Amino acid sequence: MHLGLIGGIGPASTVVYYQRLTAAMRLAGVPLELTMVNADANVLVKNNLADDRVAQAQVYAGLIDRLKAAGADCAVITSLGGHFCFDETVAVSPLPLVSGVAPLDAAFVEQGIETVGLLGTAVVMRTKLYGQLTKTKAIAPADIDASGQMYLDMALSSVCTDPQRSAFFQQGQSLIDAGADAVVLAGTDLNLAFDGRDTGYKVIDALDVHVSLLVDLATGKANLADHSTGVSV
Repeated sequence: MHLGLIGGIGPASTVVYYQRLTAAMRLAGVPLELTMVNADANVLVKNNLADDRVAQAQVYAGLIDRLKAAGADCAVITSLGGHFCFDETVAVSPLPLVSGVAPLDAAFVEQGIETVGLLGTAVVMRTKLYGQLTKTKAIAPADIDASGQMYLDMALSSVCTDPQRSAFFQQGQSLIDAGADAVVLAGTDLNLAFDGRDTGYKVIDALDVHVSLLVDLATGKANLADHSTGVSV
């Protein structure tokens, strides 16, 4: 299967999607068919903060047109924050979309997790991951706006400073103290802060759940029709 990725939002998440997809496909012994297009992170942030979902969906639609022309079978938004206009994008997309949010609930249940603490954009945290966690309780940091702004600052710069990393780790610990069984990196750029670091508490990278599903689709272990929304396949 030919995967079509919308990247650039931010650059760090695009890189880690590519790294993890190529590593997993190499391990599976299956060639990776992949095309990536680049979205403008600044435009995304502007539309996200204004909750202009229609405008961002139109941006995505143009990019997905290019993915379809390149032979992609599906489209993927490599940003959970970028999923804020997912339904609007489905309505105008020429390709089926594979959500990074939809598989999370089942993944948490499979691991025996009842309550997750979310880190990511303000919208992701405030909506408890767009209201799509029906089997899992979600909690967020006390100051959602400040935490979300720090995340955006890191994502746009593609650099996590030591003070930012320390703040994210402290927020994660506060979520554990508040009753979370695990902290979920619900922002795909959070690998900049957490990768290779021992936090002392359980961390789940939502990106890994998404990549695992994409690998199953690309290797034929999963059916696109069962894991996508939009254009019939």
